[in-house]
Amino acid sequence: MSSQPRAELQAAATAAEASAQYLTFALGEEVFAMDIRTVREIIQHGAMTTVPLMPGFVRGVINLRGAVVPVIDLQARFGRPAAKISKKTCIVIFDAARDGERVELGLMVDAVSEVIEITAANIEPPPNFGTAVRRDFIRGMGKVASRFVIILEPDRAFDVGEMAALCEATQDALAA
Repeated sequence: MSSQPRAELQAAATAAEASAQYLTFALGEEVFAMDIRTVREIIQHGAMTTVPLMPGFVRGVINLRGAVVPVIDLQARFGRPAAKISKKTCIVIFDAARDGERVELGLMVDAVSEVIEITAANIEPPPNFGTAVRRDFIRGMGKVASRFVIILEPDRAFDVGEMAALCEATQDALAA
């Protein structure tokens, strides 16, 4: 038995590790992506219950098979005006971590596009300036064809502890 097949298997395994699949979605004219492994499901925008004294980026909560799931307006989370609801508006249900526990969150986006594969070689670090999104929210810039896709860092962009602190600050400011 020659070592040639083993080398080919190792090369294939290395190539598989060097790329990952990402769910892409639109916010206005921009295309964002998040690692597909964190995504649980995608649902159509529907009935939502607003919760008083929440910051503007928390649109409300939904009932997902009996579980209360907070929905984050990604436009507002990025400091932009609240998203406008359209026929293509979706909620991406994904797993976030808080104190080592899994927490389901909903992410309201303008439209879900597709699942794409991006190799590690095609991911550049986030720019030092000029982005409309906080730099620590960005894992990298994925080169796809002739455009860039902003790959989000969900543990930072949707840090449950930070968002909870913002909720408390909003409540304290409104109570004062």
